[in-house]
Parts: sequence; C-alpha cells; structure tokens
Amino acid sequence: MKNNYTLMDNIYRTNTGTQHLVKVIVMIVLGCILLTLSAKIQVPFWPVPMTMQTFVVFIIGMSYGFSFSISTLFSYLILGAIGLPVFAKGGGLMYLTGPTSGYLYGMAVAAAVIGFFADKGYAKSYIKSFLAILMGTTIIFVFGVGYLGLIIGYDKALAAGLYPFILSESFKIALAVAIIPTIWKLTK
Repeated sequence: MKNNYTLMDNIYRTNTGTQHLVKVIVMIVLGCILLTLSAKIQVPFWPVPMTMQTFVVFIIGMSYGFSFSISTLFSYLILGAIGLPVFAKGGGLMYLTGPTSGYLYGMAVAAAVIGFFADKGYAKSYIKSFLAILMGTTIIFVFGVGYLGLIIGYDKALAAGLYPFILSESFKIALAVAIIPTIWKLTK
C-alpha cells in the first residue's frame, strides 16, 4: 500500500507555503537537537555503553521520509563542521575526518535510504520497517567500519567498531520497529 505522505506529514499537517516552510524548519531543528542529545547521552549497556544516536536516525528516517531526513542529517553535519559541539565529543572539521567520521556519513546515507522506504509506506508495517532499518544499520556500519578499517586495519575495526555494538544495535532496531508502525496505527 503506497502513500504519498510520511508519518510526520500525518501528524503535522500544513496547508500553505508559509506553514510548510515553518514545518520544515521545525522538523530540521528538532531532528538536529535530538541527534545532538542522543550523541551526548550514554546508556549503560553490555558490552559497551551505547548512545541512542542511530536510534534517532532510524526514527528520523522512518517518520520524516527521504527529503526531510536527508536535509536534517546534512544540517546536523554542517552544524558540526562549523564547530558547534553536536557530536559525541565536540565538533569541527577535524571531527568529520577522524576515525569515527565514517559512522557520521553512514548515518546520513542511512537516513536517506530509510526515508526513501518510509516514503513508499514501509513505516506502516512492522516487517517492512524492520527491513528498512536493518538496511540503514548495515549502511552505517559499512561506512563506519570501512573508514575505520582504512585507518587501523579491518580486524581491529571489526573488533572495536562492530562486534561490541551488535547487541545494542539489535535493541535499537527492535525499539524503532515497535514504535513507528504503532504510532501510524494510533494516528489513523
């Protein structure tokens, strides 16, 4: 069942060009705030503490759709590039070329891909949401581990940048899949 609107369109409807512009600004600002907060807050988890940043990427992609999610993630990266402390440990151009920068770029691509599928109606189905978010997670780790591997070697990159996070990512995927289609059902 294909639709031409996203969850955010269903919740936050606008009628005029001005209202739409305000909506876009509000969505991008809210997304950037959520990404920043989720990068700063660590949740105790085993084997390593987790942030909820990829979870927020999943939610943005599934609820904003392609255009708004990619705009939000690019805005977030730009804010970090100009030096605002939006990333886990600060901001600045050096952060966007450091060992963890692949994960940041992967999150932007993942949000776009998840948003693309959300535009196709995947956010309404638990199974389709799971598939879209799993694809987004894979993209994040391919970019992140891929770039980290260029710097420290792929064995070390897998050991430090993937394996410790499999359990926490599984939790975040399950949480996002439980939330988004449920909200769709509640907003009908």
